[in-house]
Amino acid sequence: MITALVRERLRFSSGGTPPFAPFEWVIAGRYLRTRRKEGFVSAIALFSFLGIMLGVATLIIVLSVMSGFRKELLSKIVGINGHVFVAPIDKPLTDYADLSERLSKVAGVSLALPMVEGQAFASSPYGGSGVLVRGVRAEDLKKIQAVSGNIRGGTLEGFDTAGGVAIGRRLAEALGLQAGDTITLATPKGATTPFGTAPRIKGYNVAAIFEVGMSEFDATFVYMPLSEAQGFFNRDGDVTVIEVFLDNADSVGELRSALELAAERPVVLTDWRQRNRTFFSALEVERNVMFIILTLIVLVAALNIVSSLIMLVKDKSSDIAILRTMGATRGTIMRVFLITGASIGFVGTFVGCLLGIVFAANITVIQRTLLPGVWDPTVRFLSEIPSEINPGEVVAVVLMSLVLSLLATLYPSWRAARLDPVQALRYG
Repeated sequence: MITALVRERLRFSSGGTPPFAPFEWVIAGRYLRTRRKEGFVSAIALFSFLGIMLGVATLIIVLSVMSGFRKELLSKIVGINGHVFVAPIDKPLTDYADLSERLSKVAGVSLALPMVEGQAFASSPYGGSGVLVRGVRAEDLKKIQAVSGNIRGGTLEGFDTAGGVAIGRRLAEALGLQAGDTITLATPKGATTPFGTAPRIKGYNVAAIFEVGMSEFDATFVYMPLSEAQGFFNRDGDVTVIEVFLDNADSVGELRSALELAAERPVVLTDWRQRNRTFFSALEVERNVMFIILTLIVLVAALNIVSSLIMLVKDKSSDIAILRTMGATRGTIMRVFLITGASIGFVGTFVGCLLGIVFAANITVIQRTLLPGVWDPTVRFLSEIPSEINPGEVVAVVLMSLVLSLLATLYPSWRAARLDPVQALRYG
Protein backbone atom coordinates (compact mmCIF):
# COMPACT_ATOMS: atom_id res chain seq x y z
CA MET A 1 0.00 0.00 0.00
CA ILE A 2 2.83 2.40 0.88
CA THR A 3 4.57 1.61 -2.42
CA ALA A 4 1.43 2.43 -4.39
CA LEU A 5 1.00 5.72 -2.51
CA VAL A 6 4.61 6.65 -3.11
CA ARG A 7 4.45 5.85 -6.83
CA GLU A 8 1.19 7.76 -7.22
CA ARG A 9 2.52 10.78 -5.39
CA LEU A 10 5.79 10.79 -7.36
CA ARG A 11 3.98 10.30 -10.65
CA PHE A 12 1.78 13.37 -10.18
CA SER A 13 4.43 15.62 -8.59
CA SER A 14 7.09 16.48 -11.11
CA GLY A 15 8.68 18.91 -8.68
CA GLY A 16 8.65 16.46 -5.73
CA THR A 17 6.08 15.94 -3.01
CA PRO A 18 4.72 18.89 -1.02
CA PRO A 19 5.66 19.05 2.69
CA PHE A 20 3.61 16.75 4.95
CA ALA A 21 1.90 14.98 2.06
CA PRO A 22 -0.70 12.29 2.92
CA PHE A 23 1.64 9.40 2.16
CA GLU A 24 4.15 10.79 4.73
CA TRP A 25 1.47 10.56 7.39
CA VAL A 26 0.58 7.04 6.27
CA ILE A 27 4.17 5.86 6.59
CA ALA A 28 4.57 7.56 9.99
CA GLY A 29 1.38 5.89 11.15
CA ARG A 30 2.65 2.49 10.08
CA TYR A 31 5.87 3.05 12.04
CA LEU A 32 3.89 3.88 15.17
CA ARG A 33 1.95 0.61 15.11
CA THR A 34 3.12 -2.29 17.21
CA ARG A 35 4.57 -5.22 15.31
CA ARG A 36 6.21 -8.32 16.75
CA LYS A 37 9.49 -7.56 15.05
CA GLU A 38 9.58 -3.98 16.38
CA GLY A 39 8.06 -4.67 19.79
CA PHE A 40 10.97 -3.22 21.76
CA VAL A 41 10.89 0.05 19.80
CA SER A 42 7.13 0.32 20.34
CA ALA A 43 7.57 -0.34 24.05
CA ILE A 44 10.01 2.57 24.33
CA ALA A 45 7.57 4.77 22.41
CA LEU A 46 4.79 3.75 24.82
CA PHE A 47 6.91 4.64 27.84
CA SER A 48 7.77 7.97 26.21
CA PHE A 49 4.07 8.67 25.74
CA LEU A 50 3.29 7.74 29.36
CA GLY A 51 6.20 9.83 30.65
CA ILE A 52 5.10 12.95 28.80
CA MET A 53 1.46 12.41 29.76
CA LEU A 54 2.25 11.99 33.47
CA GLY A 55 4.80 14.83 33.44
CA VAL A 56 2.36 17.32 31.92
CA ALA A 57 -0.49 16.17 34.18
CA THR A 58 1.70 16.40 37.28
CA LEU A 59 2.94 19.85 36.34
CA ILE A 60 -0.60 21.17 35.87
CA ILE A 61 -1.80 19.60 39.13
CA VAL A 62 1.12 20.88 41.21
CA LEU A 63 0.96 24.39 39.75
CA SER A 64 -2.80 24.50 40.32
CA VAL A 65 -2.40 23.41 43.94
CA MET A 66 0.39 25.94 44.52
CA SER A 67 -1.77 28.69 43.00
CA GLY A 68 -4.67 27.57 45.15
CA PHE A 69 -2.48 27.63 48.25
CA ARG A 70 -1.34 31.18 47.55
CA LYS A 71 -4.86 32.41 46.84
CA GLU A 72 -6.38 30.73 49.90
CA LEU A 73 -3.60 31.79 52.25
CA LEU A 74 -3.76 35.33 50.92
CA SER A 75 -7.53 35.46 51.32
CA LYS A 76 -7.36 33.98 54.82
CA ILE A 77 -4.42 36.01 56.10
CA VAL A 78 -5.39 39.28 54.46
CA GLY A 79 -9.13 38.68 54.80
CA ILE A 80 -8.94 38.67 58.59
CA ASN A 81 -5.88 40.90 59.12
CA GLY A 82 -6.49 43.73 56.68
CA HIS A 83 -4.23 45.13 53.98
CA VAL A 84 -2.73 48.25 55.59
CA PHE A 85 -1.98 48.91 59.27
CA VAL A 86 -1.92 52.52 60.51
CA ALA A 87 0.03 53.05 63.74
CA PRO A 88 0.69 56.33 65.61
CA ILE A 89 4.06 58.09 65.83
CA ASP A 90 3.76 61.24 67.93
CA LYS A 91 0.78 60.54 70.18
CA PRO A 92 -1.74 57.76 70.91
CA LEU A 93 -4.66 57.13 68.57
CA THR A 94 -7.32 58.78 70.74
CA ASP A 95 -8.88 60.30 67.62
CA TYR A 96 -9.40 56.86 66.10
CA ALA A 97 -13.06 57.46 65.25
CA ASP A 98 -12.38 60.52 63.08
CA LEU A 99 -9.21 59.01 61.62
CA SER A 100 -11.03 55.80 60.64
CA GLU A 101 -13.76 57.87 59.01
CA ARG A 102 -11.25 59.83 56.93
CA LEU A 103 -9.38 56.71 55.85
CA SER A 104 -12.57 54.90 54.86
CA LYS A 105 -13.43 57.72 52.42
CA VAL A 106 -10.27 57.15 50.34
CA ALA A 107 -11.12 55.70 46.94
CA GLY A 108 -10.28 51.97 46.93
CA VAL A 109 -10.77 51.51 50.69
CA SER A 110 -13.62 49.24 51.73
CA LEU A 111 -13.21 49.37 55.51
CA ALA A 112 -11.08 51.11 58.17
CA LEU A 113 -11.53 49.77 61.69
CA PRO A 114 -9.83 50.80 64.94
CA MET A 115 -8.52 47.94 67.02
CA VAL A 116 -6.99 47.20 70.40
CA GLU A 117 -4.73 44.19 70.14
CA GLY A 118 -2.93 42.26 72.84
CA GLN A 119 -1.84 38.82 73.96
CA ALA A 120 -3.55 36.91 76.74
CA PHE A 121 -3.93 33.46 78.21
CA ALA A 122 -7.31 31.79 77.75
CA SER A 123 -8.44 29.01 80.04
CA SER A 124 -11.42 26.88 80.97
CA PRO A 125 -11.93 23.96 83.32
CA TYR A 126 -10.66 21.71 80.50
CA GLY A 127 -7.42 23.43 79.49
CA GLY A 128 -5.61 26.62 78.55
CA SER A 129 -3.98 28.26 75.55
CA GLY A 130 -2.26 31.47 74.53
CA VAL A 131 -4.50 33.73 72.42
CA LEU A 132 -4.46 37.03 70.55
CA VAL A 133 -7.26 39.30 71.77
CA ARG A 134 -8.64 41.87 69.35
CA GLY A 135 -10.98 44.60 70.50
CA VAL A 136 -13.25 45.87 67.72
CA ARG A 137 -16.59 47.60 67.37
CA ALA A 138 -19.58 45.39 66.67
CA GLU A 139 -20.43 47.12 63.38
CA ASP A 140 -16.84 46.65 62.20
CA LEU A 141 -16.72 42.97 63.18
CA LYS A 142 -19.85 42.30 61.14
CA LYS A 143 -18.10 43.77 58.09
CA ILE A 144 -15.23 41.28 58.36
CA GLN A 145 -16.80 38.54 56.26
CA ALA A 146 -14.10 36.01 57.17
CA VAL A 147 -15.51 36.10 60.73
CA SER A 148 -19.13 37.23 60.54
CA GLY A 149 -19.81 35.06 57.49
CA ASN A 150 -18.53 31.89 59.19
CA ILE A 151 -20.29 31.77 62.55
CA ARG A 152 -20.59 28.14 63.71
CA GLY A 153 -22.29 28.78 67.04
CA GLY A 154 -23.95 31.63 68.92
CA THR A 155 -24.50 35.06 67.37
CA LEU A 156 -22.87 38.47 67.01
CA GLU A 157 -26.12 40.31 67.77
CA GLY A 158 -25.63 42.67 70.68
CA PHE A 159 -21.89 42.05 70.64
CA ASP A 160 -21.06 45.50 72.06
CA THR A 161 -23.60 45.43 74.88
CA ALA A 162 -23.62 41.76 75.88
CA GLY A 163 -20.03 41.82 77.14
CA GLY A 164 -19.18 38.52 75.47
CA VAL A 165 -16.40 37.45 73.13
CA ALA A 166 -16.16 35.59 69.80
CA ILE A 167 -13.59 32.77 69.62
CA GLY A 168 -12.30 30.42 66.90
CA ARG A 169 -13.69 26.93 66.54
CA ARG A 170 -10.40 25.16 67.20
CA LEU A 171 -9.84 27.21 70.33
CA ALA A 172 -13.34 26.29 71.48
CA GLU A 173 -12.61 22.61 70.84
CA ALA A 174 -9.28 22.78 72.65
CA LEU A 175 -10.90 24.36 75.71
CA GLY A 176 -14.08 22.30 75.53
CA LEU A 177 -16.30 25.36 75.15
CA GLN A 178 -19.59 26.04 73.40
CA ALA A 179 -21.59 29.20 72.82
CA GLY A 180 -22.90 30.40 76.19
CA ASP A 181 -20.01 28.97 78.23
CA THR A 182 -17.47 31.10 80.10
CA ILE A 183 -13.87 31.60 79.00
CA THR A 184 -11.31 33.11 81.38
CA LEU A 185 -8.77 35.56 79.96
CA ALA A 186 -5.63 36.63 81.81
CA THR A 187 -3.10 39.32 80.90
CA PRO A 188 -0.03 40.55 82.80
CA LYS A 189 -0.87 44.15 81.90
CA GLY A 190 -3.54 44.70 84.52
CA ALA A 191 -4.20 47.37 87.11
CA THR A 192 -1.32 49.50 88.38
CA THR A 193 -0.83 49.27 92.16
CA PRO A 194 1.78 50.66 94.60
CA PHE A 195 3.45 47.26 94.31
CA GLY A 196 3.57 47.30 90.52
CA THR A 197 1.31 46.09 87.73
CA ALA A 198 -0.98 43.28 88.77
CA PRO A 199 -2.23 40.66 86.31
CA ARG A 200 -5.84 41.00 85.23
CA ILE A 201 -8.02 37.87 85.14
CA LYS A 202 -11.60 38.08 83.95
CA GLY A 203 -14.26 35.69 82.72
CA TYR A 204 -16.26 36.34 79.55
CA ASN A 205 -19.29 34.73 78.03
CA VAL A 206 -18.66 33.01 74.67
CA ALA A 207 -21.13 34.91 72.48
CA ALA A 208 -20.10 33.35 69.15
CA ILE A 209 -17.81 30.70 67.67
CA PHE A 210 -16.38 31.31 64.19
CA GLU A 211 -14.35 29.27 61.72
CA VAL A 212 -12.12 31.15 59.30
CA GLY A 213 -10.78 27.96 57.71
CA MET A 214 -7.15 28.56 58.67
CA SER A 215 -6.29 26.46 61.70
CA GLU A 216 -3.83 28.90 63.26
CA PHE A 217 -6.37 31.72 63.27
CA ASP A 218 -9.20 29.50 64.49
CA ALA A 219 -7.03 28.38 67.42
CA THR A 220 -5.69 31.81 68.38
CA PHE A 221 -8.05 34.72 67.75
CA VAL A 222 -10.48 36.10 70.33
CA TYR A 223 -12.65 39.10 69.38
CA MET A 224 -13.83 41.40 72.20
CA PRO A 225 -15.89 44.61 72.19
CA LEU A 226 -13.62 47.63 71.73
CA SER A 227 -14.58 49.40 74.96
CA GLU A 228 -14.09 46.19 76.95
CA ALA A 229 -10.67 45.58 75.34
CA GLN A 230 -9.57 49.14 76.21
CA GLY A 231 -10.34 48.45 79.85
CA PHE A 232 -8.85 44.96 79.79
CA PHE A 233 -5.50 46.16 78.39
CA ASN A 234 -5.41 49.50 80.28
CA ARG A 235 -5.82 51.64 77.15
CA ASP A 236 -6.60 55.25 78.04
CA GLY A 237 -9.31 55.81 75.42
CA ASP A 238 -7.02 54.97 72.50
CA VAL A 239 -6.40 52.03 70.15
CA THR A 240 -3.20 50.29 69.13
CA VAL A 241 -3.74 50.28 65.37
CA ILE A 242 -6.25 51.00 62.61
CA GLU A 243 -6.66 48.23 60.06
CA VAL A 244 -7.52 49.26 56.52
CA PHE A 245 -9.15 46.83 54.08
CA LEU A 246 -8.80 47.59 50.38
CA ASP A 247 -10.94 46.58 47.42
CA ASN A 248 -7.84 45.15 45.74
CA ALA A 249 -5.01 43.72 47.85
CA ASP A 250 -2.44 44.41 45.12
CA SER A 251 -3.19 48.17 45.05
CA VAL A 252 -1.37 48.82 48.33
CA GLY A 253 1.48 50.72 46.71
CA GLU A 254 -0.86 52.98 44.74
CA LEU A 255 -2.96 53.96 47.75
CA ARG A 256 -0.16 54.49 50.28
CA SER A 257 0.23 58.22 49.52
CA ALA A 258 -3.53 58.81 49.57
CA LEU A 259 -3.83 57.12 52.97
CA GLU A 260 -0.98 59.20 54.42
CA LEU A 261 -2.69 62.39 53.21
CA ALA A 262 -6.05 61.31 54.60
CA ALA A 263 -4.53 60.60 58.03
CA GLU A 264 -3.68 64.33 58.49
CA ARG A 265 -1.21 63.41 61.25
CA PRO A 266 2.12 61.57 61.51
CA VAL A 267 1.51 57.85 61.14
CA VAL A 268 3.49 54.81 60.06
CA LEU A 269 1.96 52.52 57.43
CA THR A 270 2.78 48.84 57.05
CA ASP A 271 1.03 46.56 54.57
CA TRP A 272 0.36 42.84 54.22
CA ARG A 273 3.31 42.37 51.87
CA GLN A 274 5.76 43.64 54.48
CA ARG A 275 4.25 41.57 57.28
CA ASN A 276 4.15 38.34 55.25
CA ARG A 277 7.07 38.87 52.88
CA THR A 278 9.07 35.86 54.07
CA PHE A 279 6.05 33.57 53.97
CA PHE A 280 4.91 34.41 50.45
CA SER A 281 8.50 34.57 49.14
CA ALA A 282 9.01 31.02 50.39
CA LEU A 283 5.86 29.93 48.56
CA GLU A 284 7.10 31.54 45.34
CA VAL A 285 10.53 29.89 45.61
CA GLU A 286 8.93 26.51 46.29
CA ARG A 287 6.65 26.96 43.30
CA ASN A 288 9.55 27.75 40.95
CA VAL A 289 11.65 24.84 42.23
CA MET A 290 8.75 22.42 41.81
CA PHE A 291 8.25 23.63 38.24
CA ILE A 292 11.92 22.99 37.40
CA ILE A 293 11.95 19.56 39.05
CA LEU A 294 8.76 18.38 37.39
CA THR A 295 9.88 19.72 34.01
CA LEU A 296 12.69 17.18 34.20
CA ILE A 297 10.05 14.43 33.97
CA VAL A 298 8.92 15.79 30.62
CA LEU A 299 12.55 16.20 29.54
CA VAL A 300 13.38 12.58 30.38
CA ALA A 301 10.33 11.40 28.45
CA ALA A 302 11.42 13.55 25.49
CA LEU A 303 14.85 11.91 25.60
CA ASN A 304 13.10 8.55 25.39
CA ILE A 305 11.58 9.75 22.13
CA VAL A 306 15.13 10.36 20.85
CA SER A 307 16.25 6.85 21.73
CA SER A 308 13.14 5.20 20.29
CA LEU A 309 13.44 7.15 17.03
CA ILE A 310 17.16 6.35 16.67
CA MET A 311 16.37 2.65 17.09
CA LEU A 312 13.51 2.97 14.63
CA VAL A 313 15.77 4.65 12.08
CA LYS A 314 18.29 1.83 12.44
CA ASP A 315 15.56 -0.79 12.11
CA LYS A 316 14.00 0.91 9.08
CA SER A 317 17.22 1.68 7.22
CA SER A 318 16.25 -0.65 4.35
CA ASP A 319 12.83 1.00 4.03
CA ILE A 320 14.48 4.43 3.98
CA ALA A 321 16.84 3.31 1.22
CA ILE A 322 13.94 1.96 -0.88
CA LEU A 323 12.02 5.22 -0.46
CA ARG A 324 15.07 7.21 -1.49
CA THR A 325 15.62 5.08 -4.61
CA MET A 326 11.95 5.61 -5.55
CA GLY A 327 12.46 9.37 -5.54
CA ALA A 328 11.69 10.43 -1.97
CA THR A 329 13.79 13.44 -0.94
CA ARG A 330 15.74 13.85 2.25
CA GLY A 331 13.10 16.34 3.38
CA THR A 332 10.44 13.68 2.91
CA ILE A 333 12.33 11.15 5.03
CA MET A 334 12.98 13.76 7.71
CA ARG A 335 9.31 14.73 7.86
CA VAL A 336 8.21 11.10 8.17
CA PHE A 337 10.28 10.53 11.28
CA LEU A 338 9.47 13.99 12.61
CA ILE A 339 5.77 13.13 12.39
CA THR A 340 6.42 9.77 14.05
CA GLY A 341 8.24 11.26 17.05
CA ALA A 342 6.15 14.40 17.37
CA SER A 343 2.96 12.35 17.39
CA ILE A 344 4.08 10.63 20.58
CA GLY A 345 4.86 13.93 22.28
CA PHE A 346 1.82 15.81 21.01
CA VAL A 347 -0.71 13.14 21.91
CA GLY A 348 0.94 12.58 25.30
CA THR A 349 0.88 16.32 25.97
CA PHE A 350 -2.80 16.79 25.20
CA VAL A 351 -3.88 13.65 27.07
CA GLY A 352 -1.77 14.75 30.05
CA CYS A 353 -3.25 18.25 29.86
CA LEU A 354 -6.79 16.86 29.95
CA LEU A 355 -5.92 14.48 32.79
CA GLY A 356 -4.24 17.25 34.80
CA ILE A 357 -7.15 19.68 34.41
CA VAL A 358 -9.73 17.06 35.41
CA PHE A 359 -7.68 15.97 38.43
CA ALA A 360 -6.90 19.53 39.57
CA ALA A 361 -10.55 20.57 39.25
CA ASN A 362 -11.70 17.66 41.41
CA ILE A 363 -8.73 17.26 43.76
CA THR A 364 -10.76 17.99 46.89
CA VAL A 365 -13.36 15.35 46.03
CA ILE A 366 -10.63 12.85 45.13
CA GLN A 367 -8.80 13.49 48.39
CA ARG A 368 -11.94 13.08 50.48
CA THR A 369 -12.93 9.90 48.64
CA LEU A 370 -9.62 8.06 48.24
CA LEU A 371 -7.52 9.48 51.10
CA PRO A 372 -9.85 10.48 53.93
CA GLY A 373 -8.05 11.70 57.02
CA VAL A 374 -4.69 12.20 55.25
CA TRP A 375 -5.04 15.99 55.10
CA ASP A 376 -4.45 17.34 58.62
CA PRO A 377 -5.54 21.01 58.76
CA THR A 378 -3.72 21.58 62.07
CA VAL A 379 -0.41 20.95 60.29
CA ARG A 380 -1.18 22.45 56.86
CA PHE A 381 -3.05 25.59 57.99
CA LEU A 382 -5.98 25.10 55.57
CA SER A 383 -8.96 22.83 56.14
CA GLU A 384 -8.83 21.26 52.64
CA ILE A 385 -6.57 21.03 49.59
CA PRO A 386 -6.97 24.21 47.52
CA SER A 387 -6.66 24.24 43.74
CA GLU A 388 -6.94 27.02 41.18
CA ILE A 389 -6.36 26.27 37.50
CA ASN A 390 -4.54 29.15 35.82
CA PRO A 391 -5.16 29.08 32.03
CA GLY A 392 -1.89 30.93 31.37
CA GLU A 393 0.09 28.32 33.29
CA VAL A 394 -1.67 25.46 31.49
CA VAL A 395 -0.83 27.01 28.12
CA ALA A 396 2.80 27.51 29.21
CA VAL A 397 3.12 23.86 30.29
CA VAL A 398 1.56 22.59 27.05
CA LEU A 399 3.80 24.79 24.89
CA MET A 400 6.90 23.75 26.84
CA SER A 401 6.05 20.07 26.40
CA LEU A 402 5.30 20.48 22.68
CA VAL A 403 8.58 22.32 22.08
CA LEU A 404 10.60 19.66 23.94
CA SER A 405 8.82 16.89 22.03
CA LEU A 406 9.48 18.59 18.71
CA LEU A 407 13.14 19.26 19.51
CA ALA A 408 13.59 15.62 20.52
CA THR A 409 12.67 14.50 16.99
CA LEU A 410 15.09 16.75 15.10
CA TYR A 411 18.32 14.79 15.46
CA PRO A 412 16.89 11.30 14.71
CA SER A 413 14.95 12.74 11.73
CA TRP A 414 18.06 14.48 10.42
CA ARG A 415 20.04 11.27 10.85
CA ALA A 416 17.41 9.32 8.89
CA ALA A 417 17.48 11.92 6.10
CA ARG A 418 21.28 11.70 5.88
CA LEU A 419 21.24 7.91 5.52
CA ASP A 420 23.07 6.70 2.38
CA PRO A 421 20.64 4.41 0.46
CA VAL A 422 23.48 2.45 -1.14
CA GLN A 423 25.09 1.64 2.20
CA ALA A 424 21.72 0.89 3.75
CA LEU A 425 20.80 -1.62 1.03
CA ARG A 426 24.23 -3.20 1.16
CA TYR A 427 24.30 -3.72 4.91
CA GLY A 428 20.57 -3.53 5.75
